[in-house]
Amino acid sequence: MNKFNLDSIIRRNVKAMKAYSSARDEYQEINADYIFLDANENPFNNGLNRYPDPLQHNVKSILSEIKNFSAIQILLGNGSDEVLDLIFRAFCEPNLDNVIAISPSYGMYEVLANLNAIEYRKSLLNQTDFQPNLEDVFSKIDEKTKMIFLCSPNNPTGQIIKKDAILKIVNRFTGLVIIDEAYIDFATESSWIEEINNYPNVIVTQTLSKAVGLAGIRLGILYASQNIVAVLNKIKPPYNINQLTQLKAIEVLSDYDNVVAATNRIIQQKEVLEQALTEIYFVKKIYPSDANFILIKVDDANKRYKQLVEKGIVIRNRNNDDLCENCLRITVGTEQENQKLIQTLKTLQF
Repeated sequence: MNKFNLDSIIRRNVKAMKAYSSARDEYQEINADYIFLDANENPFNNGLNRYPDPLQHNVKSILSEIKNFSAIQILLGNGSDEVLDLIFRAFCEPNLDNVIAISPSYGMYEVLANLNAIEYRKSLLNQTDFQPNLEDVFSKIDEKTKMIFLCSPNNPTGQIIKKDAILKIVNRFTGLVIIDEAYIDFATESSWIEEINNYPNVIVTQTLSKAVGLAGIRLGILYASQNIVAVLNKIKPPYNINQLTQLKAIEVLSDYDNVVAATNRIIQQKEVLEQALTEIYFVKKIYPSDANFILIKVDDANKRYKQLVEKGIVIRNRNNDDLCENCLRITVGTEQENQKLIQTLKTLQF
């Protein structure tokens, strides 16, 4: 039985603070029968003159239905980056605590650790299969380790982390395990959201930027226990999700069948692209992908990257990432974009 104790890892100043109470915390519904003179808003209605719902009840209600998960266990942020930053601020003591993350992985974990003055400890993945080296992960844990970050499917490797590996970490580690599922909609395995109520130290983050196609509105999602969400709601900015973002999220999420159909088209195109890449002479390895991108090893990543840019095609050069020497990351585009990429790759010279 995991001995996780949430109360013991909350920062003392966060425990002691009183959350800011906004005008819309008391009156969230803009009722036509009410006269609102409480928030120093402009009284002339233009659709956006009132402050937005600080807890985004309507967005969470739709997400709750889609994910079959309690709305009171959901927190929304201005992109996943704000959600992750709130976790650091709530649970990590600056210049004292540390966190562990697999590497290579999403670069913002380290940026946010540095921003919050938290020691960042990297644990290299196994090079053979890009899975966590559990012995190495556990060797880096000490009494000041507050969190472990696991991106699954992982960026830039593209592979989902096997459930048994995550279970070993979740069961043994007494701090928080953050599972970043930005790309989970493209994977065949189920989300860890289904396990949250069995493991109180698990936090799952997702986003509307990938499969849902709303990168431009910056909406990140956190799923966790009600107690963890309560702590984070205490410290989040009162109106962190603006009204336009909420309205657009509601519009798109209300037609979720369309999101699923678009996701399936991306997955189909990924298979086409993977097959085509096997015929490119300078592609040395195509790594398995559970995401909407493909990581490949080539003869010379810097050279091939520059050649593609000269042809008007921008991919991501991961040559400087841990374990990714001469690797390029290709996002799956539309059928037309993918065909243009394939034809261009075939023309590249030695």
